[in-house]
Amino acid sequence: MAPPSKAHTALAELREDLGGDVFAPGDPGYDEARAVFNGRIDRYPAVIAQCAGDADVVRAVRFGRELDLHIAVRGGGHSVAGSATADAALVVDLRRMDGVTVDPAAEAVRVQGGAVMSRLDRATRPYGLAAAGGRAPGIGVGGFVLGGGSGWLDRLFGTAVDNLIGVELVTADGERVHANADENPELFWALHGGGGNFGVATALTLELHELPVLSVALLRYPPSSGPDVVRAFREVIRTGPDEAGGAVVYLADGEPVCAALVTFVGGEEGLRKVAGPLLALPHEAEVVGPVPYSEVQCLLDLPSGLRNHGSAECLAALPDEAVDAWCGGAEGMPVPSGSQHVLFPLGGAIASGPAEYPVPYRNAAWAVHPFGIWADPADDERAIAWVRDVRAGVRPWTTGAVCLNLVGDEGPERVRAGLGVGNALRLGKVKRRWDPDNVFRFNHNIEPL
Repeated sequence: MAPPSKAHTALAELREDLGGDVFAPGDPGYDEARAVFNGRIDRYPAVIAQCAGDADVVRAVRFGRELDLHIAVRGGGHSVAGSATADAALVVDLRRMDGVTVDPAAEAVRVQGGAVMSRLDRATRPYGLAAAGGRAPGIGVGGFVLGGGSGWLDRLFGTAVDNLIGVELVTADGERVHANADENPELFWALHGGGGNFGVATALTLELHELPVLSVALLRYPPSSGPDVVRAFREVIRTGPDEAGGAVVYLADGEPVCAALVTFVGGEEGLRKVAGPLLALPHEAEVVGPVPYSEVQCLLDLPSGLRNHGSAECLAALPDEAVDAWCGGAEGMPVPSGSQHVLFPLGGAIASGPAEYPVPYRNAAWAVHPFGIWADPADDERAIAWVRDVRAGVRPWTTGAVCLNLVGDEGPERVRAGLGVGNALRLGKVKRRWDPDNVFRFNHNIEPL
């Protein structure tokens, strides 16, 4: 850390230079600016630089290096572990940089680093196009894509990172670089799952796909029907095309509920044929028909500011014993709460996607995602224990790989599981080339090698 007089002068200069706002402890708006999605995260950065453009990001990174500050990068701020902020650090806050530019002729979109999923989905909708996005509207596009994220459409369109065309990055030296298949190709490879380890992603260019109609079947069942629901959903995925996806989820808001969501790229008639096994089960409520993709993204939305903790496991298969183990995990959910116990299919275009990228869960068939969300700090221990117990319950069927976007700070072994053990050396060399001092360490960290 620089001497106080130098730090004071540098901060004053940053306030003057930046097109966006700068917050330090004691400033009006500082507490609002430091808050992130997870209410359990209560950290006090030294400086928050709300950048208005790429030049601001360059200036902020150079400020942080000059004062020897650790640097955290905030996009959507949804990180379970709170990676978007840190005590006594500089936060490069990208929320003002949320522009989305669609090129319908090229079926591509340029998304600034602070944009969230809902903004992307609304921008592409008028053109009948969609990105391979996530499962919640407030998720930051940059962190989601670079972490190899999974969403409702990835069985048909591939993972979000499979659709990455290029990245605009500010490096640890405060330099602007581009990475794509032709320019800095090794960096481009590492960005396919390596997350924010290599710099600040100020913009991403993504491939889009035609999506004229998306239909959904959302069905509610009593929780006791859970095993039958999962087996029926398993049959939907086994016999259905890659156009079919969705999830089974237990909800704990008030009385426990078991719900099934089938997404189908196509019209209602095709959806009803695909979802037949689930529609045939006795259920308490249903919504069946075409729904805009941007609204489907909101179906499992979660409020910001509540306490949360989540994790995931990828399963090689879903035999009846695994179905029973997963359903049994719902019994420990914190009730009442906003918690979600989610099971969703993989396969399809995920499995057939580019094998060379550090996305090691391609060979998994299913993913389990327990996500605890609650208000009372007194519930911390039981909610975190529930997530841990769910993981333990399905362990006999896991592949060992994991989607890093769905887990928090669970240690270096889990990071390796999310990047692929065979990729560690290559990723470490890319890290050494672009961030030898590990400036960008608030993430699923890759150490320079």
